[in-house]
Amino acid sequence: MRALIQRVSHAKVEVDQQIVGQINHGLLVFIGVEKGDRTDDADRLLHKILAYRVFSDDNQKMNLSVADVNGGLLLVSQFTLAANTQKGLRPSFSSAAPPSDGEALYHYIVEQARQKHHTVATGRFGADMKVQLLNDGPVTFLLET
Repeated sequence: MRALIQRVSHAKVEVDQQIVGQINHGLLVFIGVEKGDRTDDADRLLHKILAYRVFSDDNQKMNLSVADVNGGLLLVSQFTLAANTQKGLRPSFSSAAPPSDGEALYHYIVEQARQKHHTVATGRFGADMKVQLLNDGPVTFLLET
């Protein structure tokens, strides 16, 4: 599994011109599921997302997690994160999980996040989503299991 996390001042996801998820200060997290990923991969990734120290403390050092700053999480499925881009000029999605497996693990990580964190919003799996964000920093990291 892969998660592209971005520290944001605010972010929202729209589907068919309707807001389906939004947060203020927190993390926008794009999640890509690969073949062979399991719930224990999702658990490890979620732990890292919630504990990863990307917010500044009083000394302007990245020492605080999204949980520490009471930030929101906006979880968005993005199968393109599972693309293989090493060869040629066109991405290969052969390493991405089949849609049914990807959807199951995405919903699993969302449910686990809602049990462990106070503010969790989502996109809509498989939908054509429009994502708007104000990246704070910018601060962006790719996390992998």
